[in-house]
Amino acid sequence: MSTLQQSGKSAELRGVPTDLGQPLGSRILDRIGNTPLVRLDRLTAHLPGVQILGKAEWANPGGSVKDRAARAIVLDAMRQGHIGGRQSKNLLDATSGNTGIAYSMLGAALGFPVTLTMPSNVSPERQRILAAYGAKVIWTDPADGTDGAIRTAQELAAAQPESYWYADQYSNDNNWRAHYQTTANEIWHQTEGRITHFLAGLGTSGTFMGTTRRLKELNPRIQCISLEPDSPFNGLEGLKHMETAIVPRIYDATLADRKIEMETETAYAMARRLPREQGLLVGVSAAAAVAGALRLAEECAANGEKAVFVTILCDGADKYLSERFWEE
Repeated sequence: MSTLQQSGKSAELRGVPTDLGQPLGSRILDRIGNTPLVRLDRLTAHLPGVQILGKAEWANPGGSVKDRAARAIVLDAMRQGHIGGRQSKNLLDATSGNTGIAYSMLGAALGFPVTLTMPSNVSPERQRILAAYGAKVIWTDPADGTDGAIRTAQELAAAQPESYWYADQYSNDNNWRAHYQTTANEIWHQTEGRITHFLAGLGTSGTFMGTTRRLKELNPRIQCISLEPDSPFNGLEGLKHMETAIVPRIYDATLADRKIEMETETAYAMARRLPREQGLLVGVSAAAAVAGALRLAEECAANGEKAVFVTILCDGADKYLSERFWEE
């Protein structure tokens, strides 16, 4: 198994405005998903019978796994007439970065305005990307994290319902359904059904919820492990410490066979290690996922178990290169 055969998917574009018979933005929509699996063989060279594979979500046009959820949310909203058309409302949502970038990319391609609420301490790279796409950003107090951005979005939607359609990625079922319909099936086909363990970080929780539900249908014996930061105050952007955060409505804690907590410094160390050992520059949440998968892979090897781990490499490192931890 190399990088993998690509699984097919249909682009569901009914209700999307057309021009000369071609759906506007369809080229971008069609490029979302079918990302490759990459083998992290050098990390597991000391673990006989154990393999770790990473889903390279930076291959999506917006550069992250969030393109999948944004696509599903946007297409459903357009079908229902909430956004798009001549008198389009602003798509409004809270984000720490990647979903906002995906919305902004799709808004530019499909012709609807995007307003985002976001902590003001996000990296300069993310700020520039959003500005390039033309999104309007309302900056919130960094001390309040993404929960503060959520509260601001809720207040804005309640105060101006005529101007905004609140996508609410934390409560929108299209978020997890996108992964149920695409991510899980791609992983199953790409591993030829050999996957034994699936691990993903929890932010909105959509990736873990949707992928886990479908994988369990395909093979109930697959172990599905969720990962979150080990404390409320952490440097794992995009991930939530569920005990102390606003819990997404779409989150169901009972779906995980196991939950592991990840230390910020361990994730940072893995982010620095992967370029040197695997030639992969990934974001912090992706590095945390790899560190978690390696920890569990070592447990399996110690017990003499054979295993195929698949984890989600949420994005590349291009939006984080200004962070100080690279120099530590």
